[in-house]
Amino acid sequence: MSESSAPLPATIAAPVVHELVIRKSRFIAQVVPVSSPGDPDEVIAAARRRYWDARHNCTAQVTGLHAERARSSDDGEPSGTAGAPMLEVLRRRGLTDVVAVVTRYFGGVKLGAGGLIRAYSSATSEALDRARLVDRTPLVKALVSVPHAEAGRFDNLLRVWVEAHRAVLDETRYDARAVFSLWVPDAALEQLDAELAAASAGAITAARTGERRVLDVPR
Repeated sequence: MSESSAPLPATIAAPVVHELVIRKSRFIAQVVPVSSPGDPDEVIAAARRRYWDARHNCTAQVTGLHAERARSSDDGEPSGTAGAPMLEVLRRRGLTDVVAVVTRYFGGVKLGAGGLIRAYSSATSEALDRARLVDRTPLVKALVSVPHAEAGRFDNLLRVWVEAHRAVLDETRYDARAVFSLWVPDAALEQLDAELAAASAGAITAARTGERRVLDVPR
């Protein structure tokens, strides 16, 4: 599979917070989706303000459409025992545009390097287990124009269809006719035409606009 045709990294739909206690140390893991270059710093700063009295606020982030940017911080833990293991979890899950912050309140029992690596990895991984994943999907825009009298019926039909075919129903414009905007995988365009033809005795098809966009599609 070529690089251009390889699936894009996924992201998460919403922030998740998960807490666990390991040998009296309290670990609070946050995984947060981000959408702009400055967002990761804001997420990390907010965590440090909220947990200002914690011993460590360790971080990892992967950003960019192709997960091309990555950073991590041990925040005072022994080098390589916190941020790097957290980052490895994000990489292994195939994610991008996500920041992980794991806050540790020290419980008085030292975990050792191996214990720290397992703790920070587990905290990040368990938080991600609770996250809803979103796929970044290249889609093509199509327009479906129907008479106003048929708008309600086709609205219902298209809402069901996009759910089944990992497409996105965008805005609807009401002019002389009702015009539905959809973002559809290339491979599903013929199926869309077939569905529309079956529902309209062949009178309605999806007009291709040539416009392409990468959009988030929930799993």
